[in-house]
Amino acid sequence: MQQNYQDAMAMVRKFGKPNLFLTFTCNPSWSEIIISMEGVQRPEDRPDIIIRIFNMKLKERLEDICKHGIFGTVLAHIYVIEFQKRGLPHAHILLTLDSESKIRTEDVIDKFVSVELRDPCTDLRLFQIVRKCMVHGPCATRNINSPCMRDGQCCKCFPKQCKDDTEENVNGYPIYRRRATEPLQVGKYSIDNRWVVPYNPWLLKTFNAHINVEVCASVKCVKYLYKYVYKRHDAASVKIQKEGALDHDEILSFVEGRHVSAPEAMWRLNEFNLSHISHTVVRLAVHLPQQQTIVYQDGQEAQPIERAALRKTTPTSWFELNKNDPSAHNISYSDIPQYYVFDKSITNWKKRQRGGQNVIGRLPVVSILDTERYNLLILLLRKSGAISFDDILTVNGLRCITFQQACQEYGLLRGDQQRHDALNEAAQFQSPRQLRMLFAMICGFGEVEDVPDLWVQHQVLLCEDFVHRYSEQTGPHYALADIEELITSYNLSLQKLHLTTVDLPACVLERANFDVVEEQSKANSYAIQLNSEQRNIVEILLSAVYNNAAGTPKCYILDGPAGTGKTFVYSPLLHTIRGRGDDVIPVASTGIAATLLIGGRTAHSVFKIPFDLNATSTCNLKPNTKEADMLLKIKLIVWDEAPMTHVHAFLAVDRLFKDLTKCKEPLGGKVILLGGGFRQVLPVILRGSRTLTVASSLKKHALWLTFISYI
Repeated sequence: MQQNYQDAMAMVRKFGKPNLFLTFTCNPSWSEIIISMEGVQRPEDRPDIIIRIFNMKLKERLEDICKHGIFGTVLAHIYVIEFQKRGLPHAHILLTLDSESKIRTEDVIDKFVSVELRDPCTDLRLFQIVRKCMVHGPCATRNINSPCMRDGQCCKCFPKQCKDDTEENVNGYPIYRRRATEPLQVGKYSIDNRWVVPYNPWLLKTFNAHINVEVCASVKCVKYLYKYVYKRHDAASVKIQKEGALDHDEILSFVEGRHVSAPEAMWRLNEFNLSHISHTVVRLAVHLPQQQTIVYQDGQEAQPIERAALRKTTPTSWFELNKNDPSAHNISYSDIPQYYVFDKSITNWKKRQRGGQNVIGRLPVVSILDTERYNLLILLLRKSGAISFDDILTVNGLRCITFQQACQEYGLLRGDQQRHDALNEAAQFQSPRQLRMLFAMICGFGEVEDVPDLWVQHQVLLCEDFVHRYSEQTGPHYALADIEELITSYNLSLQKLHLTTVDLPACVLERANFDVVEEQSKANSYAIQLNSEQRNIVEILLSAVYNNAAGTPKCYILDGPAGTGKTFVYSPLLHTIRGRGDDVIPVASTGIAATLLIGGRTAHSVFKIPFDLNATSTCNLKPNTKEADMLLKIKLIVWDEAPMTHVHAFLAVDRLFKDLTKCKEPLGGKVILLGGGFRQVLPVILRGSRTLTVASSLKKHALWLTFISYI
């Protein structure tokens, strides 16, 4: 897909942006399909006939457009085939017109594209086809269950507004003329011009199908073809087992099955093209000296390496061509395929005899992070007649050490001043964390020539918060660890960016960080102040946290009225566990209560508990995320003011931990301490009765039986 997209962009580079975007959809009511049916067969029974006739119609349509010039002279065209959910194929076609045929004015747009219902008295056949094939919906308030509805709005923005005149180039597409008319009855709905999809009258009458024609002025339509059409395959979850009772754990035994409709299967069996471009695009290699691509199998590395040492590649053969053929000296590497053919059997460029006007050379996309190869690509695009890699490195008679240095000597590099300015400007109003996100984004999109220099110049701003929390010596290490977490989404690492690597996996999570020595000191200070009952509770909970013996209780509740010292008991627990280098999560049911806990947060923010709860609610936290990893590492959960939390919230958290830990014990086997007093505020139920309020309490659920109470 990526290679096809780059081939299409190579055509855009040569011929300019596409001018017309057509969507040609198969019509199962075509007479050619109907007369081919036998007996009681229906079109859906013969996918082989459908795809063959559609393929012939598509070729006929392209011939009318490209050879007969119904839109003018076509310089280039691209099309891809997509299959609808119900199986019918349709083609997305992009056309690039020559300068004389380009659609530039409103009058020309109105000549080729219409979005109005035709008068049945003057053109009855076109009126019938438009009414049958080119009317959207209706949707919106007329039919809220239409497939195009998203959040109460039509995703295609129908119905459109009426316009007396065409407005050109609004967000890449024109707003077509839609004059107000009297509504007509179509089925059970009355429609007017606001519901008509853009079409070309001649194509519609000729092919009698849904043919959407849009005048486009943006390169985004190329992305639509290759990034939207070739999305991942349709899939279904399947379970295969022997006869008997179905024991299906949807998560553990999930199997993805690819769904291919019958017409798509027939299309592939007949080896019809799924994509096509009008020109031949030759993909040229770009590699550093002695670093060409080698394909080999495990255990057979020697032979491919020996063959690669003797076999020429497209750039090394280009060097030989420039040595032996003076007429090639004025041709750049990317334009060579127009004049020469690369013979793979002898790995050499040969003079092209004909057809060069339909050939385009394309160099691969090289990330700027691959510094030397990226700079070699820049030199190959601008330097012609090179006879070796050393020749490319030579500038004004002096041989440069690297290709980057050669680019600098030629003045081809713009430098990183814009990146420095962006960070300096953002530092005026953004926090250090946001600056690190911006730094990661700049690196991720490959726009920096010297990442280490960018880090050094902005190091003070990027690690200001960590320096304040720790020290000037360790702050930069924490900042680099945070940056490494951010750049993983760009498939990068500190090593790839040539930055100092650090090993601080737990310090960059979005939570408070604590000094182990200081936590141990605080734990000892609190331990001295505990009375015998409080010390007994702390010892029991610490034993539950660090004792993995079977049968050890894991769920506890500290029940007591206000002012009995529950919050004071939490402190030595938190400091002791953190002093041992382990993680503990203190949460509360309300924000005010959370502020009384050291590093406390609300339970909703930590566990992603939904606000609209029911008996089957689940937490909005996915596995394989850093938040999930943090929950898996914790030793203890302290949940203050638990009695005022609805039981459905506890059930959602219980499901979350069972899913993450793959353990069927309550809360996935995690040690949890609930605190609060049932004598105070119970869950607040809007307009709820006394019975409903009591029933929403944790005490009225079976989960309560797993807790051991301490008063």
